[in-house]
Amino acid sequence: MAQRGQGAARKVSKKPAKKPAAARAPDMDSLGFQAMDSNVPGLSHVILQKLNMKSYEDYKSAMDGRKRGSDFGIRTYFDMFQKMEDTFKFCAECKKLPDALPDPKSLRRCKRCQNVYYCGVACQRANWPLHKKFCKKLKLVALDRLVEWLVFTGDIPFPTEAWTKPAGDVAGWEDWFAMQGQLEEKLGAVLAGRYMSLLWANAGKPRPEDGELRESVRRLVTDFHSRPLTIGLGLRLFGIDPLAKPLTIHVVGASHVETLNTRVTDYDELARMFPGQQGMEVVMVGVDVVDGPIMRPPLATPVPQGRIYLSSFKGLYHDFWEGQVETKLAARPDLVVGFHPGFHACPDLMAGWLPTLLLLRDYRLPTLFTVYSEQELKSSLQILVELETHIMGYAANPFASLRPEQVYSSPNKVPVYCSSYYIALLGPAASVGELEGGSDDD
Repeated sequence: MAQRGQGAARKVSKKPAKKPAAARAPDMDSLGFQAMDSNVPGLSHVILQKLNMKSYEDYKSAMDGRKRGSDFGIRTYFDMFQKMEDTFKFCAECKKLPDALPDPKSLRRCKRCQNVYYCGVACQRANWPLHKKFCKKLKLVALDRLVEWLVFTGDIPFPTEAWTKPAGDVAGWEDWFAMQGQLEEKLGAVLAGRYMSLLWANAGKPRPEDGELRESVRRLVTDFHSRPLTIGLGLRLFGIDPLAKPLTIHVVGASHVETLNTRVTDYDELARMFPGQQGMEVVMVGVDVVDGPIMRPPLATPVPQGRIYLSSFKGLYHDFWEGQVETKLAARPDLVVGFHPGFHACPDLMAGWLPTLLLLRDYRLPTLFTVYSEQELKSSLQILVELETHIMGYAANPFASLRPEQVYSSPNKVPVYCSSYYIALLGPAASVGELEGGSDDD
């Protein structure tokens, strides 16, 4: 989620930056979704409204059991899953909502993918030439959307093992899974768990075969660990050695995607990635950071040796820099990471990001951004070039999530994957420094 609001980076830019080209603004469709091909929301505000919740904090409280589901009109697990499924109930061909139909219950799901809906046989037949191109992938999307609940219950991810290879030798998820001892037993325990049984007893859909569920759990495990391992990739690209000293990483533009239900141990995979590391603090900074266990002040002193410490700050990054970093209430970062900043999407988002982008550029902070798609990559690169930022490299991310995601209002399109590509940045374009261990431009 991109930072929002206005602001100015003080004492940073010595000359005005070129104004970036205006990108196409997102349209709000009849369902209330942002109709942007490049944007895949996580837990959308539309879903919260369906659940009678006002905020992501309400959702987290319900998942944690701190507030009863009945406080939101949810009395059973079945109610919860049905209300979330209601978000997807509209005709994929004519776009009609249930309330616009003579019989709201006349919407029927595609039996193959269990994902998209149609108001009648005529719409389904008319939509089939397009839908058949995406039906198999959308079946995975619908399955993963339900199994993701096990992240909130704690069944996913399963306990992981110490890395038996140096980080530089782990080329991607195939190597990562190969290091997990008793993998099939761990997957089997998730499938046999209480919450998996509760899920399919209440989801309103038939339980898939165990093989399909195992693959879904694997995809969701990669989705969970994609962020810490992408941070580790950034450290390697910039030649930052976690074994040499304690490190501070800032996650800029953090939102509910990075902080909803986040536990203090969620980035511990970084310690396994770099055995003997001297300690790392990961600070989530963003206006949409969700209250929870990691809502604690950043450390002013180095993190204790060997620990992975998560903290957060609710606000814009350039405000955090002036109020916390410049006053030495928080440590200066060794690396800044932004997961799907989205500043390419429209001028309003770009306006909120501009002071932060100038700060990152002019303070020469090693920065790694991730994007969903090649289209988003090209648009983001164009903006960064116009801001005279030194682009050190960009490439496909070996630790991209393997979980496919769809644009909710336009399901019949190619699914995208979180953190599919990365962009490495360092300072103004006039810089002559080289990126140690970095990648060549594609």
